[in-house]
Amino acid sequence: MAQKASEKGQAGVGAPAVTEPGRVRNVVLVGRSGSGKTTLVEALLAATGTISRAGGVADGTTVTDHDPAAIRQQRSVALSCAPLLHQDVKVNLLDTPGFADFVGELRAGLRAADAALFVVSAADGVDDSTVALWDECAAVGMPRAVAVTRLDHPRADYDQALQDCQAAFGDNVLPVFRPVPGPGLIGLVTLRVLDYANGHPPRVGLAGPEQLALVAADRDTLIEGVIAESEDETLMDRYVGGAEIDAGTLIRDLEKAVAKGNFFPVVPVCGYTGVGLDALLDLLVSGFPTPLEHALPVVTGLDGSPRAPLTCDPDGPLVAEVVRTTIDRHVGRVSLVRVFSGTLRPDQTLHVSGHGLAERGHPDHDADERVAHVYAPLGAQLREIPGAVAGDLCAITKSGSAETGDTLSARDAPLLMTPWRMPEPLLPIAVVAKTRSDEDALAKNLARLVAGDPALRMERNRDTRQLVLWTMGESHADVVLDRLRSGGVELDTEPVKVALRETFGSGARGHGRHVKQSGGHGQYAVCDIEVEPLPRGAGFVFVDKVVGGAVPHHYIPSVEKGVRAQLEKGVTAGFPVVDLRVTLYDGKAHSVDSSDAAFQTAGALAVRSAAENGQITLLEPVDEIEVRVPETYVGVVMSDLSGRRGRPLGSESGGAGGVSLVRAEVPATELVRYAVELRALTSGTGTFSRRYLRHEPMPSQLAEGVRASVR
Repeated sequence: MAQKASEKGQAGVGAPAVTEPGRVRNVVLVGRSGSGKTTLVEALLAATGTISRAGGVADGTTVTDHDPAAIRQQRSVALSCAPLLHQDVKVNLLDTPGFADFVGELRAGLRAADAALFVVSAADGVDDSTVALWDECAAVGMPRAVAVTRLDHPRADYDQALQDCQAAFGDNVLPVFRPVPGPGLIGLVTLRVLDYANGHPPRVGLAGPEQLALVAADRDTLIEGVIAESEDETLMDRYVGGAEIDAGTLIRDLEKAVAKGNFFPVVPVCGYTGVGLDALLDLLVSGFPTPLEHALPVVTGLDGSPRAPLTCDPDGPLVAEVVRTTIDRHVGRVSLVRVFSGTLRPDQTLHVSGHGLAERGHPDHDADERVAHVYAPLGAQLREIPGAVAGDLCAITKSGSAETGDTLSARDAPLLMTPWRMPEPLLPIAVVAKTRSDEDALAKNLARLVAGDPALRMERNRDTRQLVLWTMGESHADVVLDRLRSGGVELDTEPVKVALRETFGSGARGHGRHVKQSGGHGQYAVCDIEVEPLPRGAGFVFVDKVVGGAVPHHYIPSVEKGVRAQLEKGVTAGFPVVDLRVTLYDGKAHSVDSSDAAFQTAGALAVRSAAENGQITLLEPVDEIEVRVPETYVGVVMSDLSGRRGRPLGSESGGAGGVSLVRAEVPATELVRYAVELRALTSGTGTFSRRYLRHEPMPSQLAEGVRASVR
């Protein structure tokens, strides 16, 4: 629940006030679930006095895991912002979920940030999904650093975790501090010892001979790495010649290399004991770039026409973006906003524009709306501020139309920002409201969820008549259902039906006779048809070959209407019948008792009669899928696809980050849970996309099973 800070009483200081972009750092925390991201954020907030004391994940008292679903699952399920002040610099920490189902929240965090802090547990090391995220950041040149956490864990092995990071991320991942017994840290550049025996802040002293010997090799490697990235070409010659490079020079060059994304420092840190918190805060402020140094997204006019590139200028044209939307039952719609240009102020009328996500359930929309207040969010708390300058993050409330991914700009100069790459939801769940009143509540609550979650897609399947929610995985689906139920909706789930088709495998004739006497009014209609299969994709053709007026001309459209209605209902398993020609060649009518309704019924009966006389084939949709996996998983993925009746189309290896692409044609009935099963098969590293190709005959034994299930 979004609350004012004064109501909750958790904040130790007021909202940070920033007037220029150079005093802002936007940092997204990235790492596997359980690596300690949320605990680290909590410790940093407490260390800077932002909150009076650190909460706990297990207790459900952390600032960033305020979502009820996160508290129940004891893990992050949504992006959350927690700003703090250090050395008069505002650091917006963006805590992201580590589970693959919530990659949409992570991508939103990457969009809002200027640098990434990879959080690696000293007890668990680096997993494949974290490596994939590192490569994703590398592809856009995002500056990165590594925090090795959970140093107090019984299985913690800092040296092994460091080796894992270097093996996974590259040679330029180097420690700038080393743990020493005490507990404490030694700075490899300054050679000062930070003693945390009494907690945070530490006592500072100079390293002794034994400690110097312990870190000598690591220090040499670090200095060589920093010098290699230095713009001063004389430093290496001086260092090789035996000259001592002063710490100030090394620190300045290190910070420049980090900001450019060429060097990746490692800091050991522990949220519970306070070890390394001050070192990490200094790195976030001094090493990570300001918004002035970060390339801005491309903007266009609302019609797609080009516009001049943006600059991070508080006095420039206002351009901001909604990076997350939540619906609070008390406050209403809450939008987390990154301001890229200009200044967002209270009592300002904005243009809200969202384009390009219609296929996700977000129709293109444009509206002018007034912003009454601007807030600095601290998790669920909203602390009012006088405005947000270019480069900063803020929150606005009660917008009537703003959705995740929307652009906010000046009313008299509306612009549109190129959206970030949204993940494709590929796990379907079918939901059913328990009562008629629940149907209305379900529609209302789903509209709210879809507005805030571009990784959720809603589809009313015309063929199966199911309401299908496309999600990122089982955990994402659980959160979606939980939020619907907490909104007062009683609902059930049911197995997802694949949109099959039926067709005639051979020609057949059918006789439809509808003769009935009811209430003094007769119903009389007889028609004879011939059904012929057509090539796949040819559709439906109706032919009139009646001679001699056996079926009066004005009743022939009635026969066709009845035929079409029966084909839509199906003839053996309840699926639409496609790709056939129906020829009406004979029939009978009565001068008094025949009617439009009677011939519609006769046409339907004739189709059913033909189905009994002919051979009906079930058709299943076939999709082309592209699976992206590390090369080590190619063999197991191709074997699995073969087991799904897939036809491999080939594979390409040696892509970016060692990722291979496997292409295959697979029946859609085999892909209902493939999003979950691929993740399990590839340790969370596999992703895929799919597109419909065609319908093909289903194997007879599988078709019989389908028919048996609907009888």
